[in-house]
Amino acid sequence: MTMLAHRLTRMIETHADELVQNLIERINRSARCDEYRHVDSTELKQLVNGIYSHLGQWLVTKTEADIEHRYTQIGARRAEEGVPVGQLVWCIMLVKENLWEFLRHHENLENTPQIFGELVLIQMVDQFFDRAIYYAICGHASVWDARMAS
Repeated sequence: MTMLAHRLTRMIETHADELVQNLIERINRSARCDEYRHVDSTELKQLVNGIYSHLGQWLVTKTEADIEHRYTQIGARRAEEGVPVGQLVWCIMLVKENLWEFLRHHENLENTPQIFGELVLIQMVDQFFDRAIYYAICGHASVWDARMAS
């Protein structure tokens, strides 16, 4: 991890509570997360805080098996609560977008236009593919639901 990446990660971890609060507001405003209004907000806050406040561990020391275990459990729990898979994916994307927005708005970093220009490009590419995944899942689910109904 580079020195800048380490500093950014520490800044995210330090501001985890603020990030969680902003995320909960985004989820509550999003029409694509309607069913999340039925998810226990305390549990949701704890799950997201566990990512933001320990981001360095998730990026550096956690294994793919750790990620698989955590997100398989989250996916199963949301399915039990009746949250459609598209909304689950959208919420995960909001977690990431919330983080990107936080980084872009913290000018106390090395205010180098090149660094922020690169962050913006990475975020735009990331957003494009996240949305492609989300809409592909929605299209798939609509056909699947129609087949199951008939």
